[in-house]
Amino acid sequence: MRRTAAIFFFLILACTLHAQAPKTVKSTTQQKPVSKEKLVEIKTDFGTMIVKLYDSTPLHRDNFVKLIKQGFYDSLLFHRVIQGFMIQGGDPQSKYADSTAMLGGGEAPGGMIPAEFKPNLYHKKGALAMARTENPEKASSNCQFYIVEGKQYDKEVLNQVECGVRQFDGDFYYNDAARKMYRTIGGTPFLDQNYTVFGEVVKGIEVVDKIAAVAKDANDRPLKNIRMKMRMLN
Repeated sequence: MRRTAAIFFFLILACTLHAQAPKTVKSTTQQKPVSKEKLVEIKTDFGTMIVKLYDSTPLHRDNFVKLIKQGFYDSLLFHRVIQGFMIQGGDPQSKYADSTAMLGGGEAPGGMIPAEFKPNLYHKKGALAMARTENPEKASSNCQFYIVEGKQYDKEVLNQVECGVRQFDGDFYYNDAARKMYRTIGGTPFLDQNYTVFGEVVKGIEVVDKIAAVAKDANDRPLKNIRMKMRMLN
């Protein structure tokens, strides 16, 4: 497969009074952490999605924002779709590609993005993640991404996935909330801790379902081009 949380700051305010200090105490207020989570609008022929980018994956977040501001993704295709799995796009070679062209090998200028695996970021339905090659560091593509459609999974499958991930991350496990999520909302758990999740669809999840269901060829490329256009909302 060719693929590719917020950080909490705790501010402890302490106030000690000298024995001779006045009895009136100056009030203090706790500063709220400033979130850098960004919202992205992705327009397609099947509707519009709003995606939130996570603070806890800053390398992927900042790279994605940079490309969007450059207009990199505008008019690129969702070139690979698999119903019950995911929709993939972001190959720069797709912009002017012939209908018979093999897509999925293009990259933006620059190197790969180091993996940013987080134990609490799962491949739930609507998750935004980066594609990658089969490199040993599991570093991500610097432009190709996918959005999970997935399907529902029972506890037996999750136990198998959990066991497999523990072979290289002995501390990994699915808590009750994650198990309920995969049982009800669905996703693609077998990609967890193998591809970097760095955001999620917060509005327009039905667009993923529509794109995943289109007619496609033997290489999973839609028979009719599905183009995207992105802009930052904040």
